[in-house]
Amino acid sequence: MGSVQTEKTIITIDTESLFQSPTWGALSFDEVLKKVCQYLSASQFHYRIIVGTDSAPRNGDHTDYITALILHRVGAGGVYFWQRVVTPRAKTLRERIYKEALLSLDFAKILVDRLVEENLLDLDLEIHVDVGKVGETREIITEVVGMIRGNGFEVKTKPDSFGASKVADRHT
Repeated sequence: MGSVQTEKTIITIDTESLFQSPTWGALSFDEVLKKVCQYLSASQFHYRIIVGTDSAPRNGDHTDYITALILHRVGAGGVYFWQRVVTPRAKTLRERIYKEALLSLDFAKILVDRLVEENLLDLDLEIHVDVGKVGETREIITEVVGMIRGNGFEVKTKPDSFGASKVADRHT
């Protein structure tokens, strides 16, 4: 299990909790990893592995965070998996966006470590963040992008960050 410390709340991608898939239903992290390895073994395709998180405040006291793992079979569709993490309500948009980015970053690190163990070394992995040059998040885009790049990952922002702004958003 990986975790990341923010101002007041520890955010965790819980590899012991179930992930959801529209294709296969509820799966453990090990089952997700098995499906990922099977999917990536179809070597005639080029794949993009995308991790993105979106959030939504709920009932005034907590925030739901959805982290999605998307396997994009370029030119031939894809599949995805997602997991919900619930934390006390984020007090500011900045805090919420940082938590989203940290959850994605945490999950990407765990995923890469496990895929390396499976000898899947040639990865095209992107982290999609729900920030853009237009709107309220424009003030923190440089910070969030720098944090993710500083950890060695490619990052996509709006309008190209569909992993966060479309796929994960669908489940918030």
